[in-house]
Amino acid sequence: MGHVYEASAERYAKMVYTPCGKSGLKLPLVSLGLWHNFGNTDCYVTARRMVETAFDKGITHFDLANNYGPEPGSAEITFGQIMKESMAPYRDEMIISTKAGYGMWPGPYGDHGSRKYLIASCDQSLKRMGLDYVDIFYHHRPDPETPIEESMLALDHIVRSGRALYVGISNYGPEATAAAVEVLRANKTPFVIQQMRFNMLDRTHERNGLFNYLADEGIGGIVFSPLAQGLLTNRYLNGIPADSRASKERFLKSASITPELLMRIRGLDAIASKRGQTLAQMAIAWILQIRGITSALIGASRPEQILDVVAGLEKREFSAEELAAIDEILK
Repeated sequence: MGHVYEASAERYAKMVYTPCGKSGLKLPLVSLGLWHNFGNTDCYVTARRMVETAFDKGITHFDLANNYGPEPGSAEITFGQIMKESMAPYRDEMIISTKAGYGMWPGPYGDHGSRKYLIASCDQSLKRMGLDYVDIFYHHRPDPETPIEESMLALDHIVRSGRALYVGISNYGPEATAAAVEVLRANKTPFVIQQMRFNMLDRTHERNGLFNYLADEGIGGIVFSPLAQGLLTNRYLNGIPADSRASKERFLKSASITPELLMRIRGLDAIASKRGQTLAQMAIAWILQIRGITSALIGASRPEQILDVVAGLEKREFSAEELAAIDEILK
């Protein structure tokens, strides 16, 4: 007898869903990103349990990209297996997104932003996941060598050909975003979302006006690395633990964890504990009160981390004093 998953009857009891910009698409306050821990070097059963746990808590949105792994493509293959084994009956309750924009195969057509690459990559992603369509397809990063019209019209074609329901852009700065919006609006493409890196320790897009622009234009905003790759959790309060990302040096460099940074993290942790939250819970609540942000994309390496984040969503209000104290630490 194989694995049988039946979703919790309570899955919609507590999660809050907000409209993605001015569209009819609603997203949960937190979404699950499959950037790490879903590759072919990771444990499949843990990956499946994380998707099931997330869905049981009302996390309906699962975010992938063609290059997620490690081994590019392997996160989509893992997710495809999970869809087949557990989630197939719930497909219409799910928002599944993927992206293309980084290197995927050799030669001039396996990277960047050409129509050739974007459409071919979308087809490969659908095949790996065993899906007829994705809900959101993103251009993963701007390509200065391809006219923006070409990349955006490729996204438009991906929707009109039935491969995706909505489109998005990721890692675009303010100018490139405005140029993309112009093309997508002119073609009435269902463009609903922008994805970028943002957290308490990296406030670039709050400062450059991007979030306000999205809010003004009625476009959803979703942010990745909301916990700064684990820095905004209790893992680094006493230095660098042996099993952490920083000790593995894959994405987070241990040299970047300075005494000054650890002091800030401890200061934030003190505010969080006064609020009755973990640092991770507060870091996500803080993001969700910023104008222009619809959802925070969390990563996880085990189901308990997802439960911890969701539990923290009940305390999303901040007093003016708390916000001022946080700003003072982050200065």
